[in-house]
Amino acid sequence: MPRLTHDKITLLAYAQLGLWGFFNYGFGPVVPLLRDEQGSSAAVAGLHSTGIAVGALLGGALFAPIARRLGRGPAIWLGLAGVAAGVAALGALHPLPATIAAVAVIATFGMMVISGVNVVLTARHGDAAPAALAEANAACAGMGILAPLVIGASMDAGLGWRPVMFVEVGLIALVALAALTFRVPLPQAAPAAAAADQPVGVTAAASAPADQPIRTAVDRPGTGGNPAASRSADAGAGDLTGDGPRRAAADRLPRAYWIAWVLMAVTGSIEVCLSLWTADVLRSHAGLSAGGASAAVAAIVCGMFAGRVAGGRVALRWPPVPLLLAALTVSLAGFALFWVAPMGWLAVTGLLVLGLGNALHYPLAISIALAVAGPAADKAAGWASYSMGVGFGIAPVGLG
Repeated sequence: MPRLTHDKITLLAYAQLGLWGFFNYGFGPVVPLLRDEQGSSAAVAGLHSTGIAVGALLGGALFAPIARRLGRGPAIWLGLAGVAAGVAALGALHPLPATIAAVAVIATFGMMVISGVNVVLTARHGDAAPAALAEANAACAGMGILAPLVIGASMDAGLGWRPVMFVEVGLIALVALAALTFRVPLPQAAPAAAAADQPVGVTAAASAPADQPIRTAVDRPGTGGNPAASRSADAGAGDLTGDGPRRAAADRLPRAYWIAWVLMAVTGSIEVCLSLWTADVLRSHAGLSAGGASAAVAAIVCGMFAGRVAGGRVALRWPPVPLLLAALTVSLAGFALFWVAPMGWLAVTGLLVLGLGNALHYPLAISIALAVAGPAADKAAGWASYSMGVGFGIAPVGLG
């Protein structure tokens, strides 16, 4: 069994991803507050989500060349500096075009942070990288639970939501100071080209160094013990070596993959829309205050955190398709309770159940997509990242 070492670089990477999680999960409750300030419609306020989608695509494209030139560690710090600048602008500026531009800047640099943390942990931990990435995302979700609570407290105190943006800037500065104080070394300055060139959505197994063994379907998270998914990841690793015939095969994705891709886009859209508009519904239907509604959004993240912790073990025993159907059923039940609840506490309970179901939507959908992709696993994982663009860029505007 691989051993995960929690050295300084690893703990710093966890903290860096957690800083992104504070904004990522905290921005949803801010959107209806921004709409109230700017006097815009729900559809116009949804353009902030479009800004996130554009920024995410741009940041994913920029990371590889910046990491090759500066190194992975400096690229992550550059990303956090950009996030701090964008968050400060969001907290200070009021016009709609300015806030949309600020959100796009935040997403651009935030994607550099996500990409950098992924490749640093993958290169540093080899076989234990999936465990390291899981812990990093747990830190991200943990900060995501905290952010709506801080926003709600700030609203109830009469300070508004904008001071919380400067809390994010302070947290970034605090982590940077801790890294200097404890002399955390930078990761390898010369990143492996194979890892740096991967699209944002490429799996940890596919981007692992060539001298590291690839995990089997039995012990690799995300495959659920599925040999087809294991073969997909192994085929993707072979493609990185430049194998001509396998590279040609990787250019073709089967129809079943695109069905799974649509499923990822749909479930992703559901999660994004819930993040953006849940606080608004709680205010209008359940009678919560602006601060209480913003804080209550944390119930979804709590449910997703618990669902992903428990779901990893459940996925080893259940095939992905039946488990996904079960997760969708749980989500439907939670949403129904949330939608019809006349009281705030009952609506929040529905959100918690909804988060439990939503927790497994994307992990199971991506595992199904890679299982049916065969030797095209690398391309499949790369295209999967663009399903997020549908969720952030199209669904909120359409719902609004």
